[in-house]
Amino acid sequence: MKITLKVLLVAAIVVLGYMCYRSIMGPIEFDKERARRESAIQARLIDIRKAQIEYKNVYGVHAANFNELETFLKEKKLPFVRKVGELSDEQLEKGMTEQEAVKLGLIRRDTTWVLAKDTLFSPNYNVDSLGLIPVAGVSAEFKMDTATIQSAAGYSVKVFEAGVLYDTYLSDLDRQQLINLKDKMDKMGRYLGLRVGSVTEINNNAGNWE
Repeated sequence: MKITLKVLLVAAIVVLGYMCYRSIMGPIEFDKERARRESAIQARLIDIRKAQIEYKNVYGVHAANFNELETFLKEKKLPFVRKVGELSDEQLEKGMTEQEAVKLGLIRRDTTWVLAKDTLFSPNYNVDSLGLIPVAGVSAEFKMDTATIQSAAGYSVKVFEAGVLYDTYLSDLDRQQLINLKDKMDKMGRYLGLRVGSVTEINNNAGNWE
C-alpha cells in the first residue's frame, strides 16, 4: 500500500512538474517559433510589395493575381541607368547640373533594359515561389486582392493587399497559445495574421508589423 502511494505521489509530482514547465516554456517556445516563421513571411511580403509597386508604375494598376505578377517579373524589361562618373565638388559649386555634364561628355549615363526580376531582386531569384508561404510544412499561397477606394480628398486611389492568417502558418503549434494570440489581436481590432497593404484603407502599402 505504501509503495502504491509513493508511486502515485511520484507520478503526481512528475505531472505537476510538467504542467509547470509547459505553463512557463509553452508561451516562450510558441513566441520563438512564431518569430522565426514571421521573419521569413515578412521578407516575402516585402518582396511582393516591391513587385506590386513596380507593376503599378508600369501599368497603372496592381497585378490581380500572382500569375500576372510573376509573368511581369519574368518577361517585362525595365530601364536601368548605369552611371559612369560623378560631378566634382568644384563643378557643383559652379552650379553645373548632371544633365549639363552629360551633354559636355564629362560623365556618362547609359540606359539598358533589364528584366524586372533582375532589376528588383537578382538573376537567381525564384519568382515561382513569390506567392507561396515560406514555412516548412505549409502548402498555401498568400491571399491577394486589389481595389480602388476614395481618399479623404475625394481622389480615387488604387490599392492592394497580400496577407496570410495565423491559422495558416501557426496551426501546428500550441493550440491554446494560438487561441490567445488571435483573441488578443481580435480585441485590438488587428488583422489576424501578417499583411502588407489594405483594400479598405490607404496605408501606403505598409506591413501591419511595421
